[in-house]
Amino acid sequence: MRDLAAIVLAGGAGRRLGGPAKPAVPVAGHRMLDRVLRAVREAAPIVVVGSLPVPTGVRATLEDPAGSGPAAATAAGFALLPHDVPAVALLAADLPFLTASAVAHLRHELDTSTVDGALYVDGGARRQLLCGVWRTAALRAALDRLATGRGLPGASMRALFAELSVREVAWTEPGPPPWFDCDTDEDLRQAEEWAR
Repeated sequence: MRDLAAIVLAGGAGRRLGGPAKPAVPVAGHRMLDRVLRAVREAAPIVVVGSLPVPTGVRATLEDPAGSGPAAATAAGFALLPHDVPAVALLAADLPFLTASAVAHLRHELDTSTVDGALYVDGGARRQLLCGVWRTAALRAALDRLATGRGLPGASMRALFAELSVREVAWTEPGPPPWFDCDTDEDLRQAEEWAR
């Protein structure tokens, strides 16, 4: 995946988990952020948008202003990407079951189509907006459109992706789905049970 970059969004206050930064919460003894970074370890560069410590070799940045939402955070990550990287994985940092093979599958779905991006969908066919791989040029153009339109601060990922074509990808392999995120204590309990 050397022709793939990765942006991992690691912001958010984790209020539904009682306050800790969600990506710092461990599942099976490892921070969720570290589990996501392991899934994209072959990407270059890897950018984490958030205030958590990151391993050597991973770039870190913050959206401006801080706390201005996922579209602004995506733009902050994009500012650290070279223009010649053809594709970028755009991921939440609280995906404890994301794997390198799940990311590679999204990349394959993108490469074998003409769409702008490939996203996992859950069992209810809901798009998992922060578990996808995108053509860098298309996503950069969408960021520019949003910035010159309503503006990036406070903008949602749905607004960012509104004009992009998407291939929806279902996860059919055994085991926990790579799009499973941990927003609540119940989610964390489920993740720990699956991780045993």
